[in-house]
Amino acid sequence: MQIKQDKKTMKKITLSLVLTSSLMLATEVDQKKLLADIATAKAKKSAIEAKIKALEAQLPQNEEIVTHVRLGYIKTDGNTNTETFALDGSFKKAWGKNSGSVIFDVQYGNADVIDASGAVRNEETKNRYFTELQYAYLFSKTLSFTYTLGYKNDKFSSFNYQAYTGPGLKWAAYRSSLQKLDLQGSILYSQDELQSQNILPSENATKRYSSFQTKLAYEFQILSNLKFNQDLSYRGSFEDANNYFIFSTSALSSKISEIFSAGISYKVDYTNKVAIGIQQRDNTLAAFLSLDY
Repeated sequence: MQIKQDKKTMKKITLSLVLTSSLMLATEVDQKKLLADIATAKAKKSAIEAKIKALEAQLPQNEEIVTHVRLGYIKTDGNTNTETFALDGSFKKAWGKNSGSVIFDVQYGNADVIDASGAVRNEETKNRYFTELQYAYLFSKTLSFTYTLGYKNDKFSSFNYQAYTGPGLKWAAYRSSLQKLDLQGSILYSQDELQSQNILPSENATKRYSSFQTKLAYEFQILSNLKFNQDLSYRGSFEDANNYFIFSTSALSSKISEIFSAGISYKVDYTNKVAIGIQQRDNTLAAFLSLDY
């Protein structure tokens, strides 16, 4: 009798082990199938993305006028410590493989100043404007020939004006659904006119020299309504390594409607060779409202 019970117990244990093994094997098979399905789905996704890129490459340039304008309230420190208003932006128009663009940056402000006698007077504290025109011809989807003409006037710098012009190349270095990176290099002819109070007896008021400019433009769509932009340019003289200019703009913006965005930007305008009493760097922090259409 005891032997029969032992046999029944063994059968139950054996059956339990078989069922457990079958379940484990089934789970393993399901995981392998799931991993295979994931690999297949990823392959299909890659193929679809490649096809989309190939189709997008066949599209002509957007020939509508693309407008971007920002109006901001600014707090600055550097050559001037003041609060002021600013307007900057860009316009772009394409036709066929050609395109033209204009970028501009205007800053103006005044403040109440207490003079040596203790009297308060209203004094201009910021007067700067900059514009750059550029023509581009598209060789391919990623490479363009460019020709640039730039002009800058800053009353509170060492210069009456700075101007430059010349050809270059622009490369769309990286493109994805969330990020864009453009790189540009130009060979320029530059002309700077020094302010009279900053000219030494042995110096000429106008300096003409060959130069170069490199640019970086980066865009990252962090969220569906949150974007980060970084623009950086470096312009330097071939003849004098100490004569160079750096301009950087970092901006974080959030969509508040179809065409309006709000955000904050930080600009750094750096001049390496300046007159005595003039600081090398101007920092600009701005809260802005932008318009895109």
